[in-house]
Amino acid sequence: MALTGALVSVDSRNPHLAPDAAGEGACARQLAEALDAWGFRVALMESAPDRPNVVARIGRPGGRTLMFNGHLDTVGVAGMTHPPFEPVIREGNLFGRGSCDMKSGVAAMCAAAALAADAGIDGEIIIAAVADEEWQSAGTSSLIAHGVRADAAIVAEPTRLAIGPAHRGFAWAVVDVHGVAAHGSRYDVGVDANTMAGLLLAELDAYQRATLPQRTHPLLGRGSFHAARISGGLGLSTYADRCRVEFERRTLPGETGEQFAAELRAACDRVAARDPRFRADVAVTFVQAANDVAVDAPIVRALSSAVELVEGTPPSIEGLSYWTDAALLSAAGIPAICYGPGDIRLAHSATEWVPVAEVRRATAVLAQAAITWFEST
Repeated sequence: MALTGALVSVDSRNPHLAPDAAGEGACARQLAEALDAWGFRVALMESAPDRPNVVARIGRPGGRTLMFNGHLDTVGVAGMTHPPFEPVIREGNLFGRGSCDMKSGVAAMCAAAALAADAGIDGEIIIAAVADEEWQSAGTSSLIAHGVRADAAIVAEPTRLAIGPAHRGFAWAVVDVHGVAAHGSRYDVGVDANTMAGLLLAELDAYQRATLPQRTHPLLGRGSFHAARISGGLGLSTYADRCRVEFERRTLPGETGEQFAAELRAACDRVAARDPRFRADVAVTFVQAANDVAVDAPIVRALSSAVELVEGTPPSIEGLSYWTDAALLSAAGIPAICYGPGDIRLAHSATEWVPVAEVRRATAVLAQAAITWFEST
């Protein structure tokens, strides 16, 4: 727990989410120093100015490789109910920003790698503690672009110690609905873009209720979308000439940003067929794919065996509702699954904590998973 507390005590808020934040630099350097003292071969790899990834290796180079991945950045701290960077343990839980998401996972995976190496693994464990996961994953993207590879990976995101071989992706889109500005008294001239946007929202709500439940994944259920932000209007006595609606779509494996754009355009066409005044432009602005590793993949089997050996009970295998860097690793040819301490419901929350016992259990399981991985053929 000492490493978890040390990492939590360093402000590593993502500057894209907190404008006054310095980023992950200080936290990355602190972790690099700790891993160097533990005998890792450590390098700092810049993903942006003063926002480095920590890439640390232990074990024998040249054989099989296993990556433990986790992010060092956190979200902002406004409204928190406790000091965000003063880690304290109360009633068996460690409090602080990033304690759950996911500095406890980073600490657990680092300690596990050291324990596995001490046990004499025949291969190399790569620690990848990355920047920017909370925004657009520049850290893991940079890691992949620099050619860092492994035979498999475990991302130590908070899963409540369940194994997560699959998670949803997401896509962001902007729909600009056009109206005709006019004096508020001129209903014969004005076209209210806000009302037109309301028609689109009703159409999409009906589509989500009727169509999306027909497409499901065995671990993830169905996809979804929501209107995240709506803005439009010039004044109380003026018909709105434009209404912008920003959407997020949570996608299943195989669903793409292009398909989301097609869904939005089809909904626009249906509204326009009923009301010729409706006009809109659709643009998808950012996409991250879903992750889907087979439940019988070697890395899942190794982690499942470790859970049974350490915990004495069968593992819980679940689909995750949230996105992680595992999807980027899998897309790069590194089968990546999630397993770590903490509950995602506490991530980004006003009161963030992680059970101390879960961090210790995660450390033991991850160490055993690495040993099992390197012993398997």
